[in-house]
Amino acid sequence: QVPVVAVMTTGGGTRALTSLLGNLLGLQKLDLLDAISYITGSSGSTWTLSHLYQSADWSHKDLSRPIGEVRRHMTKCKLSCFSLESLNLYTLPRRSLGFALSLFLVNSQKNNHKLSDERQALNQGQNPLPIYMILNIKEDYSLSEFKEWVEFTPYEVGFLKYGAFIRAEDFGSEFFMGRLMKKLPESRICFMKGDVLPCDYLNCIKMYFIFNIIQTLHIATNEPSPPARSHELETYLVTPECGIMGIIRQVLTERVMVSKFYNFLKGFQVHNEYLQSKSFCIWKDTILENFPNQLTETAEFMCLADTAGYIDISYPPLMRPERKVDVVLHLNYSSGSQTSPLEEASKYFLKQGIPFPKIQLSEEEKKNLKECYIFEDAETPEAPTVVFFPLVNDTFRKYKEPGVERSPVEMAQGNVDVSSIFSPYCLNSFTYTEEEFDKLIELTSYNIQNNKHLIFQALNSAIEQKRQHKK
Repeated sequence: QVPVVAVMTTGGGTRALTSLLGNLLGLQKLDLLDAISYITGSSGSTWTLSHLYQSADWSHKDLSRPIGEVRRHMTKCKLSCFSLESLNLYTLPRRSLGFALSLFLVNSQKNNHKLSDERQALNQGQNPLPIYMILNIKEDYSLSEFKEWVEFTPYEVGFLKYGAFIRAEDFGSEFFMGRLMKKLPESRICFMKGDVLPCDYLNCIKMYFIFNIIQTLHIATNEPSPPARSHELETYLVTPECGIMGIIRQVLTERVMVSKFYNFLKGFQVHNEYLQSKSFCIWKDTILENFPNQLTETAEFMCLADTAGYIDISYPPLMRPERKVDVVLHLNYSSGSQTSPLEEASKYFLKQGIPFPKIQLSEEEKKNLKECYIFEDAETPEAPTVVFFPLVNDTFRKYKEPGVERSPVEMAQGNVDVSSIFSPYCLNSFTYTEEEFDKLIELTSYNIQNNKHLIFQALNSAIEQKRQHKK
């Protein structure tokens, strides 16, 4: 009779990193962390998870300590991470081990923590299972044409579409026809964070590439042009390019940047039964679905890109029927429309034939969002109940705690700009002041605590639904 509860987070760079800490603090104060089975993340929210799961029992400890550690790093300058000395320190050892050159984020401190190490935080069921989400793409196809969801946990890494997974410690090694051909050391967490690199940090890295473009001229000029595709209209964008300006244009305007790892499905014959087999019944959303021999099995490398390039969500692992998720706490940190990721997710799952609530909000409601919404589909018991938390500053302006009004001298603390173009939490902000960091933590924690009644309403509804289903 116990409902399966999951936390679903979006990307959003340092804003997601900070806001998720505040939301988790709020859930801890409500004694709800031990009721959660899964936490999924993409982009910036994965930084929070990978930081927390270095502690074996983080959800049972006061979160003020890890929040304080993040606060110390968030208020420091990040430019030293992109020095040639720092980058060479990380890239040269990986090249010598046989890894493909990948895009990654360099930590200011060396960290030997690995994804599989996070099992220590799960071996007694003491914390929710963390699931990191990313997309596998093809460099010669746009995201609207081809993308495949890839799921990372401390135990395994794999494709949702094919049901094909390998051990987390084997990710990055060379496989052929399902056999491990060359074992490479497991990547440290700093490189895994790079696999889910937020889009805001791409701008900083692009600038680094421009400053050091001379050193990479031979790579760019030798790169083959993508093959022509017959399904496209014969329209062209003509941009004069020559020498260094052409390379700079490509760096600034080309498709999302990717990290490359050896493809563990290489040579694995899945296309023979792809169109007939019931095993491949979900995630059919690319133009190559009718040409299975062009999917992933022939590629030497997986090209991993941020989910924000398509839909800024980490829902797909929770939609696997085996996980039987009843309630999803959707914590939104993405840029642009606060409701857009949820609306796009609803349309996407409807197209895939996967049970999910329909999202209906008027344009007026979208302009004046509340702190929390509940979406459910009473006619489809298999659809999870979604408790949606947009990142807004509503009643926090007047209340410092649920039910406790601010005094006149405390009103300034409630002024937290999370929505305007002048917000200190915009996606190109890499560093916060101590005051900005503290305000965002307090706001996101408050929004959870102030809507305790709606969270419990969703949980009670799920319990009642399970009772009815059992009858």
